[in-house]
Amino acid sequence: MAARFARFAVSAVALGMAGVAATGCAPSTSGDGSGKDEKSGTLRVWLFREVGNKPKERVVDAVVKDFEKQHEGVEVDVQYIPIDSRAEKIKGALNDPESAPDLIEYGNTDTAGYVADGGLADVTGEIGKWKAAGDMDPAAKESVTVDGKVYGAPLFVGVRALYYRTDVFDDLGLKAPKTLDEVVSTAKKIRAERPSLYGLAVGGAYTYGAMPFIWANGGELATEKGDGAYSAAIDSADAKKGIKAYTGLFGADNCPAGKCAQMGGNESVEAFTAGKAGMVIGGDFNRQAMEDGKVKGDYAVVPLPGTDEGEIAPAFAGGNNVGVLRSSDHRSLAVDLMKELAGKETQRRLFDAMGFLPTFTDTRAQAAEDEPFVKPFVRTLDAGAKFVPVSPAWGEIDAGLVLPTMFQEVASGRKSVDEAAEGAAKKMDEAFAK
Repeated sequence: MAARFARFAVSAVALGMAGVAATGCAPSTSGDGSGKDEKSGTLRVWLFREVGNKPKERVVDAVVKDFEKQHEGVEVDVQYIPIDSRAEKIKGALNDPESAPDLIEYGNTDTAGYVADGGLADVTGEIGKWKAAGDMDPAAKESVTVDGKVYGAPLFVGVRALYYRTDVFDDLGLKAPKTLDEVVSTAKKIRAERPSLYGLAVGGAYTYGAMPFIWANGGELATEKGDGAYSAAIDSADAKKGIKAYTGLFGADNCPAGKCAQMGGNESVEAFTAGKAGMVIGGDFNRQAMEDGKVKGDYAVVPLPGTDEGEIAPAFAGGNNVGVLRSSDHRSLAVDLMKELAGKETQRRLFDAMGFLPTFTDTRAQAAEDEPFVKPFVRTLDAGAKFVPVSPAWGEIDAGLVLPTMFQEVASGRKSVDEAAEGAAKKMDEAFAK
């Protein structure tokens, strides 16, 4: 069944990256939309083009065919846009409603930015009446919600867990860690016994691998003030416990800062797949990389544990959404198609075809029964995954490498945890204040 995971690499862009929203461009869609709601004509849809896009196209084509049968006089035109250039293309659409599609796929960390730019339609009422929405994963629903209003439907979700080398663990008599402290001690045992390996491959630029350490220790990235505004919380006592725990892994006894401080998520996973590490925090979307690497047949996955035995560290819930543009002349039709594309049946088909994890808890549970590999990731999601601040400022914070810089400053010894966290909080607050 590994083939279904072969196309996750490009979609992972949306699972571990933000900052592509066109904030500050003052688009002409900032009013009340076109005011039209035509019931016939052409619906234009932009979806992301995956590596090996044919399986996705087959799923979407089936949805479109059924939709057109049910809506006489309606034609659906689907275009697949490159993920790498999506920011520029969508920015252009926000500024030129005449050329804009009715419905778009977008990375879930981009929601707040697109809303701030007046690009996405408020579909709170329609989602509220959608029966399936009651089974929507809370973190996924959060990713389409800004200031209590809903601006789309989650399409799929991705999350990270702990991969470990079964051959190395067997040789050294080790067991899968049950707490974060055991993750650290196990990593150091591996490094001590196998000096050629990193115990746990970590990266100073691997923000989404570090976040669980902060969240598991009770910290937050930021806190909402109640009016949609945020203030940094990365310098709180609990957050600093997590920063200290994560940056403590950069050393000769695990992953030397000279080599690991500059690594990001891809490099960390690549170190593991190349057989250079005993463990790594990787995503469900990284499975094919494992199968193509030297670790094939010699790895297993468990949820990244929390601070106490039996707990699961909160993970970042990445993924993609679909939403209706405010400039659409076919609002009702676009909303209906959005619900079909993001519905339970389509999400199940996308899981079978592409390995995309469903955002509905019941659909996801069934997928896990059919594909045991995803069970640790589903358990992680069900335990309570978390999301980045739903603020247009997050794009600036992410693009400015505020958190990676903080981790790297501590890992390299240039700053203490207190100093680095204080500096990061100041930069975050400056972005939130804009």
